Amino acid sequence: MDGKRALVTGAAQGLGAAIARGFAREGAQVLVTDVNEAGALAGAEAINAEFGAGTAYGCGHDVTSPEAWQQAVATAQEKLGGLSVLVNNAGIGAEGNVEDCSFEDWKRAFAVNSDGVFLGCKYALPLLRESQPASIVNLSSIAGLIASNTMPAYNASKASCWMLTKSVALHCTKNKWDIRCNSIHPTFVNTPILDGFAKVSDAPIEVIKGKLARQIPLGRLGEPEEVALAAIYLASDESRFMTGAELKLDGGISAM
Repeated sequence: MDGKRALVTGAAQGLGAAIARGFAREGAQVLVTDVNEAGALAGAEAINAEFGAGTAYGCGHDVTSPEAWQQAVATAQEKLGGLSVLVNNAGIGAEGNVEDCSFEDWKRAFAVNSDGVFLGCKYALPLLRESQPASIVNLSSIAGLIASNTMPAYNASKASCWMLTKSVALHCTKNKWDIRCNSIHPTFVNTPILDGFAKVSDAPIEVIKGKLARQIPLGRLGEPEEVALAAIYLASDESRFMTGAELKLDGGISAM
């Protein structure tokens, strides 16, 4: 990824942080963005400490806001000199079946998991066109492909991200731009988002992780670094013939 310039959303922790660090390790410059501005700045500082000053920059970024997206893209232009990779990673969970889930929670899930991806693609494309070959990587979920009765808002918003990915990919090919767009679909990954499961169930986090791992044919949770490796592949020129595709990192769940 030498010479690549990437913007990674939701990168203060979890998958986004692992992806941003992985990109930096492979030679890219990275703009770390997150609604948690202090976390984004700290993440960028940690990357610079490991890989050298000027490797990463950080900024606050609410992905549900068009104005915030315009500012983030402007920051990428200012700090990185352009943009050749966009990773729409920011996402939230949403609990409750179709009767229990509030309309507010439904709308919030779509605002972050679907609207945020739409806005990112929309506002980043002008910069990506200037740095072809370019790549968009959208973090969906295996829950966007396989439904559960307990999380319709999460299922539907992540499925929206999946199908939006294909539409954006075809838009770029239609215009003969060398800009690819693919989605990653992880299952349960060992990140802070799992703490939410523990709070809902009032059970120790290790008990929750054990229950989740038993649902996966490989018998364990995914690790953030494994998702980062998939993002590196899709962001790099190694995947130049791959667009409009979904990469499942689910430990075999979808094979059952």
